[in-house]
Amino acid sequence: MERRLLAPPVVLIVAGCIVFLVASLGCYGAIRESYHMLMAFAVCLLIIFIIELAVGIAAAVYQNEVHEELKNIMRKSLNAYESSDSDRIAWDNLQQKLKCCGVDNATDWTRKRPQSCCHGVREGAAEPDALHCTNARPGDDILYSSGCFEKIEMKTKDASKVLIGVGIGIAFIEVILLNSTRLFVVRIYPIKIC
Repeated sequence: MERRLLAPPVVLIVAGCIVFLVASLGCYGAIRESYHMLMAFAVCLLIIFIIELAVGIAAAVYQNEVHEELKNIMRKSLNAYESSDSDRIAWDNLQQKLKCCGVDNATDWTRKRPQSCCHGVREGAAEPDALHCTNARPGDDILYSSGCFEKIEMKTKDASKVLIGVGIGIAFIEVILLNSTRLFVVRIYPIKIC
């Protein structure tokens, strides 16, 4: 579990270091007017562009597999609700913040349904007690009707639109940088035709 939590920050730190080194190479090459450094900068930028393109394509292709794996992980976590404090805290927070119950719906809770699946019937009304929540049937007013996977999927789709826009913007800037590097190299070292 700890490895999964540490992986994204480590990847972002490594990516940031690589971008810093590539940008430094480009700046230093431009200041020194070094043909080799500028070409190395252009090649590194092209490689980064190709990797970003490949990751974007892979994310689109494997989207369904990621959703199924997420659903399986959520089901395993739901089954460990009684035995694991971290799973219990995660589910309670998820259900309260997203106003959802279970992975697909409230019937996912085969044992005792947690109180985080329930809410007051009206605004400002008291929360139902644990007994009422456990005995509630799907469709009752005190139960959240939609599953948490559906809510996460909606939030993911909204966030992916922003991510795609940012990705396209970054790709556009990289293409401009590649073209600017090419123009700068041609200006410094004009090709002499006899």
